[in-house]
Amino acid sequence: MMSEDTTTKQHGMSTAGYVRIALILAAITALEVSTYYVDFGPFFMPSLMIMMVAKFVVVASYFMHLKFDNKIFSWMFYTGLFLAIGVYVAALSTFKFFMA
Repeated sequence: MMSEDTTTKQHGMSTAGYVRIALILAAITALEVSTYYVDFGPFFMPSLMIMMVAKFVVVASYFMHLKFDNKIFSWMFYTGLFLAIGVYVAALSTFKFFMA
C-alpha cells in the first residue's frame, strides 16, 4: 500500500509557479517582438540570440521538467542547443551576414 506522502507528492511546481513562468516567457516574447519596431543597430542579432537561449532554458527546465530530473538529460539538451547555435552562426557567416 502507498502512504499518504507518496500520493500527494508533486513532480515539478505548483500551478502558480507555472503561471509565473508563462508570464516571464510572454514578457521575453514581447521584447523579441519589440526588436522589430525598435532599432537595436548591431545589437539586433545578439539580443535575439540571448532571448532565444533564455526562453529555451526556461522551457526545457520547467515545462519539460529537466530541472527536476537527472542532470544528464539537461546536459544533453543544452549540448544540442549550443551545437544548433554553432551551426546557425556558421551558416550565417558563410553568407557574410555579420559583415556590414
